[in-house]
Amino acid sequence: MLTIILLLGLMVALYHRVSLKITTIALAAILVAWSAYEGIPYVHWVLFLVIFLPLNLTFIRRKLSAKLLDVFKGIMPRISDTEQEALDAGTVWWEAEVFGGKPNWKRFHKFEKAKLSQEEQEFIDGPLEELCSMINDWQITHIDRDLPPEVWNFIKEKGFFSFIIPKEYGGLGFSSYAQSRVLTKINSLSATAGSIVSVPNSLGPAELLMHYGTQEQRDHYLPRLAKGQEVPCFALTAIEAGSDAGGIPDKGVICKGQWNGEEVVGMKLTWDKRYITLAPVASILGLAFKLYDPEGLLGEEEDLGITCALIPMDTDGVEVGRRHYPLSTPFQNGPTSGKDVFVPLDYIIGGPKNAGKGWRMLVDCLSAGRAISLPSSANGGVKMASYTTGAYARIRRQFNVPVGYMEGVMEALARIAGKSYMVDSMLTFTASGIDSGEKPSVASAIVKCHTTALARDVACDGMDVHGGKAVMMGPKNYMARAYQGAPISITVEGANILTRSLIIYGQGSIRCHPYVLKEIQATQNENRKEAIKDFDKALFSHVGFAMSNKIRTFWLGLTGSLLVKKPQSDFTGRYYQRITRFSSALAFLSDVVMGVLGGELKRREMISGRLGDMLSNLYIASSVLKMYHDKGRPEHDKEIVQWALEHCLYETQMAADGVLKNFPIGWMGKLLRLVVFPLGLRLSPPSDKLSRKLARQLQEPQAMREELTHGAFKSESEASNLYKVDKALRLQLEMEPIVKKFSQALGKRAGNHQVVPFAKEALDAGHITQDEYQLVLDAEEARLEVINVDDFAPEEMKHHLSEN
Repeated sequence: MLTIILLLGLMVALYHRVSLKITTIALAAILVAWSAYEGIPYVHWVLFLVIFLPLNLTFIRRKLSAKLLDVFKGIMPRISDTEQEALDAGTVWWEAEVFGGKPNWKRFHKFEKAKLSQEEQEFIDGPLEELCSMINDWQITHIDRDLPPEVWNFIKEKGFFSFIIPKEYGGLGFSSYAQSRVLTKINSLSATAGSIVSVPNSLGPAELLMHYGTQEQRDHYLPRLAKGQEVPCFALTAIEAGSDAGGIPDKGVICKGQWNGEEVVGMKLTWDKRYITLAPVASILGLAFKLYDPEGLLGEEEDLGITCALIPMDTDGVEVGRRHYPLSTPFQNGPTSGKDVFVPLDYIIGGPKNAGKGWRMLVDCLSAGRAISLPSSANGGVKMASYTTGAYARIRRQFNVPVGYMEGVMEALARIAGKSYMVDSMLTFTASGIDSGEKPSVASAIVKCHTTALARDVACDGMDVHGGKAVMMGPKNYMARAYQGAPISITVEGANILTRSLIIYGQGSIRCHPYVLKEIQATQNENRKEAIKDFDKALFSHVGFAMSNKIRTFWLGLTGSLLVKKPQSDFTGRYYQRITRFSSALAFLSDVVMGVLGGELKRREMISGRLGDMLSNLYIASSVLKMYHDKGRPEHDKEIVQWALEHCLYETQMAADGVLKNFPIGWMGKLLRLVVFPLGLRLSPPSDKLSRKLARQLQEPQAMREELTHGAFKSESEASNLYKVDKALRLQLEMEPIVKKFSQALGKRAGNHQVVPFAKEALDAGHITQDEYQLVLDAEEARLEVINVDDFAPEEMKHHLSEN
């Protein structure tokens, strides 16, 4: 009995993560009480003293830690300089809470709500609306393959390149959330225009100058960038090095040379870059290269490392190649190269003192930019697809019923709606974190990777629902470019296929874990005494953390997490409980996998990818809960929130199942399953009933549909297909009671092509009024305008084929 009491006491302490000192006191108290009333349990006392006395006596424990430190140094995988700089960059935020096994929901609900200032809202209502009304995506993508001159001028004059530049330098100084809203609206019309606006406001010269530039560089360039007098690009990707930035072959050699008639210390730069957005029209080039100092002109070190410099494009030797053509999304993109281009050291961003610090500069800035630009592009795309596909499914009829009422189509519509909500939630939540001062490097990778992947899913479903309408190219086709361009976002700023395992989990497992990074840092400390002290503290905290997560994972799995305190009393409370459960499971599995595989985990990307999926889906689910909470928990969002949460949690469960099924040691995987899933796999994907409800809501111009697509450009303009599709939907819904009325009066049901003739017959018979008849005509005209596709004369096809 005493053994059971002690074990239960220990498990309770571990579950609640009680400190070692208090746990020791509590267990000792149990033994003292038992000794007083039942007799001295000598065996239990001996075991207690043998285990807990050394743990609490620091000088004894550190002797063991010193030996383990040496072992740890021997098995720890080598971390490259670029990996180390990536680990050191940015901050960890909510993703660390999710990874830690016990999310602090009180802290979560205290995070600032994303909001716009009055100035930002006025910009969105004014210049942004005006810009969107000028955009004709068919003209841009198919005819001109560029923005019209008047659009370029408007973008520059109204400050669309200056969102991140502070007001003291002439910029707009917008919040990250405001940037995301602006880019979302532009991308709901044109990915080409969205890309052109996003690049100067993302990782590039302006942001690097603000954080690392000299005062002289900032004073010179930032006002010119803000006014559009300078168009920036940033060149990182080389022909042989993309995601492996540390392998770029481009180099600079420090030497003496002539500059403006004088001999100065400078650099000879040689580079060959590709995929550089805005390069064909840029006036200033941000360049990343490896810098060498063979003559020791700056110091004793020869290999200085990756360095970033700003180079005017009119500098002798700077070459810009012919344009790339990225999947019919013709934003300005192309290669740039140079051979032995001599420039002064002052061209290094931040001056000579920042020689070799380029990679740290890049990853530090990228932690914020990655979470805004491409996710905003994805958000614009999913909002467009949701708005148009829901409406199209309702007005397009087959077998005399809207195709959106067919269950096969309903499945696709539900996925479109639910995944669109997830995209907007992730972007909004993370932007608010950045605006509060965070630079969440792991969260930004999650957001970039999964918003772009979800946007591709939505584009595919949207294409399927539209069918032939989305296949035939022309001004009326609003889906095809989103579908064609989806792989671009998947590929750039860190390809998703690598981001999933190498960044989200590869970095996340170290950055988000409360103790692993501290252990690694202890091994790198040359002061032996300090190293042992730090390692000891981290190691034994890690052991307690791992034991706690094992107990928590088993108990939460056994009870279905029903005993976890709900931070909210409505239907979302159950989802908070499940996120907490899988957070513990992720923390537990991570420790086991890292312990078993060690350095091999870097190469076992299928395993690390699935663990990354667990982390990502828990972060996405948290984002959904936050957006719902910040919106005031509206009743009309209940179904879409349920769908999104059930999807995320099911995917989390299946990712964990995949880890266990493919665990490198088979028998251990089976034992771990008893801990993680003691009652088996209990979660299911969203039900058919829920999907049907959601699909119906997406086809009605009610609160859920309008709020889901809030921020897309819906205003009337010459080329706005979103406005035309919505107009057709609203007219169709107004018309349907009239059709029902005259069908009953005439005693016959109108087929798709019979609505107008039957309406004329009903008008002549006095069953409907002239106004009702006109409404039928208007509704059918609007519907046919949407469902019809474009066609071209033979000479038009020849003209455009010759251009291609």
